[in-house]
Amino acid sequence: MDKIIANKHQIAYDSLHFASALIELDKKTRYYGTDVPIFHSEIHVIMAIAEHPGIHVGGLADILGVTKGAVSEILKKLERKALIIKEVDELNLSRYSLYLTEKGKKAHSNHMHYHMVINSMVEEQLEDASEHELKFLSDFLSALIGKVKVFNDKLEE
Repeated sequence: MDKIIANKHQIAYDSLHFASALIELDKKTRYYGTDVPIFHSEIHVIMAIAEHPGIHVGGLADILGVTKGAVSEILKKLERKALIIKEVDELNLSRYSLYLTEKGKKAHSNHMHYHMVINSMVEEQLEDASEHELKFLSDFLSALIGKVKVFNDKLEE
């Protein structure tokens, strides 16, 4: 029985190390094939604009779960780096529609390639897993994520 508990503890430690490795990988500033450094928060704004061309600041803030002010600050930086353009919204002249420039599209494309590489690593690792094993792992990870979120919420109280 001690061996089972030891294995479960090892899985917990390995899960934390895996999460830490992903965080380290994700928080690095990258160029994504452009001539400008792009921070983690910036590439995710770029991704949201790529998925919703013509979106405005408020919609972007809703999608990202941050304030309009935070989005505006990131957009200023992205505009200075020539990764996005703002165009006056023809339906509402008091707001801007957001689009990626060619450089922004290149950054997004390279970022999506980065995600594809990570996805390929997971697929390769799970290549021989049965449908039952995949379901177990998916359910396990979903449940664990939920429990960690609840734990985090309780810590913030």
